[in-house]
Amino acid sequence: MRADAARNLNAVLHAGAQLLAEDQGTSMAAIAVAAGVDRTTVHRRFANREALLSAVFQAKLDSAEQVLDEARLTEAPFSVALHRFVEGIIPVSRVWPVDTRRMMQKDPVANARRMEQSARVDAFVQRAVDEGHLRADVDVAWARAVLDELVDSAAHRFPEMEAPQAADLVARTFLQGVGAA
Repeated sequence: MRADAARNLNAVLHAGAQLLAEDQGTSMAAIAVAAGVDRTTVHRRFANREALLSAVFQAKLDSAEQVLDEARLTEAPFSVALHRFVEGIIPVSRVWPVDTRRMMQKDPVANARRMEQSARVDAFVQRAVDEGHLRADVDVAWARAVLDELVDSAAHRFPEMEAPQAADLVARTFLQGVGAA
């Protein structure tokens, strides 16, 4: 792909992610304007809004998968992996604010990827309990929900907070709020 075409595609995906997160009915023309490209550029690449949304979901899943891999959730010491994960996933959530749960009915392949990634984080939270970082009486599903909400709050309610600082705050809140100590 030519550099300008790749730049245009990236701009369309990012504009689409932002606008579709705010309003599912955003027109392709509005996305084109926000991306700074001609409407025909968007339509040439994506047949409709659902195709664009699917590409946005794939881009978010690709980014999240990279964060999960780089965090080394099963190999790194728990606190290191937690910080890496949170520091990496906050920017992903900010750049790709669309809710991937929306794709469950629309894109079974992408949903399978989402479920696999979610299972990796579930296993990581279970590891926290198994290793004594979280109290044994804390329900793992509850702890996971708390972690998700902390990440979401850091990403979207405090957008001015840099990812490393947000990761410090999320990790400390998560471990001290439901921590074993």
